[in-house]
Amino acid sequence: MSLIEGLLQTSSTVTLLGAVLFLLVLYLRASGSSSEEQGKEPPGPRPLPLLGNMLQLDLKRPYLTLCELSKKYGSIFTVHFGPKKVVVLAGYKTVKQALVNQAEDFGDRDITPVFYDFNQGHGILFANGDSWKEMRRFALTNLRDFGMGNKGSEDKILEEIPYLIEVFEKHDGQAFDTTQPVIYAVSNIISAIVYGSRFEYTDPLFTGMADRANKSIRLLGTASIQMYNMFPWLGPWIKNLTSLKEIVVDMKMEVGKLVRGLKETLNPQMCRGFVDSFLVRKQTLEESGNMDSLYHDNNLVISVTNLFGAGTDTTGTTLRWGLLLMAKYTHIQDRVQDEINRVIGSRQPLVKDRKNLPYTDAVIHEIQRLANIAPMAIPHTTSRDVTFQGYFIKKGTSVIPLLTSVLQDDSEWESPQTFNPAHFLDEQGGFVRKDAFMAFSAGRRVCLGEGLARMELFLFFTSLLQHFSFSPPPGVTEDDLDLTPSVGFTLNPSPHQLCAVSRI
Repeated sequence: MSLIEGLLQTSSTVTLLGAVLFLLVLYLRASGSSSEEQGKEPPGPRPLPLLGNMLQLDLKRPYLTLCELSKKYGSIFTVHFGPKKVVVLAGYKTVKQALVNQAEDFGDRDITPVFYDFNQGHGILFANGDSWKEMRRFALTNLRDFGMGNKGSEDKILEEIPYLIEVFEKHDGQAFDTTQPVIYAVSNIISAIVYGSRFEYTDPLFTGMADRANKSIRLLGTASIQMYNMFPWLGPWIKNLTSLKEIVVDMKMEVGKLVRGLKETLNPQMCRGFVDSFLVRKQTLEESGNMDSLYHDNNLVISVTNLFGAGTDTTGTTLRWGLLLMAKYTHIQDRVQDEINRVIGSRQPLVKDRKNLPYTDAVIHEIQRLANIAPMAIPHTTSRDVTFQGYFIKKGTSVIPLLTSVLQDDSEWESPQTFNPAHFLDEQGGFVRKDAFMAFSAGRRVCLGEGLARMELFLFFTSLLQHFSFSPPPGVTEDDLDLTPSVGFTLNPSPHQLCAVSRI
């Protein structure tokens, strides 16, 4: 090596070391001054420079680590995901105080790098400010118009149920994976509301969208994506990020194709679904000369992608947990079926039947509570400097409402770790609502489709239990059925098969 090459190499090393030292000084100054100047910050484990508390976190299941930390540091504490400071809220009372009582303070969305990459501040789930307010308002208004959470939704679900039952019947009592048929059935409900029509389960465009949405949820929960959110410069070396980018590109292309098809047949006097309404609003604003409106193609495509993904995964995942739990706890399944037989008989269950099926309703709620499919919710951020329970939280701080700590709060639930429908029943066997049931989160960012999801879960679950008894595959006992969730942005059951034995 020549003298010049050696000097260049030495110079690069010195530069790198200097940069690292500079970052360390900035970090130490920032972490040491704020509490003195602005007030006491929430306690937490001491972070390492740059790495934060990363070495203490289970990156595949961070909610478990955070629950353990809450036992030591209390219901509000600070943890560092790499260099990023995050405040964690644990327990029903603390989460409710933040999300409901101080909704404005904690109501903004923390948009992590991976979600910014794919949404760019557009759409409904990962947006803030005027764009988010307008898109959410428009979505709520129009989704209700097209049946979300009302009689229109019920009709769409009742139309879909026979198709799902037919798929289950084809297996003739043999073991099969429930994932795809359940996901396709649930996807078709949001598709009918968004696009104006359902799809056949054999339609490659539809199955491709549903399968990709399902796969993206799994990838978003992997440790490597958590690492990317902490250290975005690692992006080029993260294989799962590359896979996610490919999926998102394909999904946007598919949505774009469907939107173009609807645009070609658009009738402003007869909107078929959410997309039509958006296109009509966009066209009206453009004709009036408003070219800077929020009704543009990016907001349309990303809003539709948000609605399709969220409307498919959460309900489909919960329903799959429900069938697995019925196969594991057959005495509860028997009691649900007895109630359905007594109250409904062989006719199709309807939404109005819910009030007469208190045990079934309690079982569905307990499935949601124990499944705990969104244990950390989607992170929030403070919209201004906040003093909360005596602690100072700076504007723009990431906040995690630890929903798993709410759904398993031992001061709210008699046996939080077990599957116990009695959590939602009074002494006379009547259904009891619980404030600590925050399966849909709460406050300004409460799930947009809560009403639709509740209706889908009730109608799909009761219809399937009316037609089938669910059991483990041959050679597998009820005790062998594993309730450990698989890794993902939401918690899905681990891969499994069930037998659906016809009762009719």
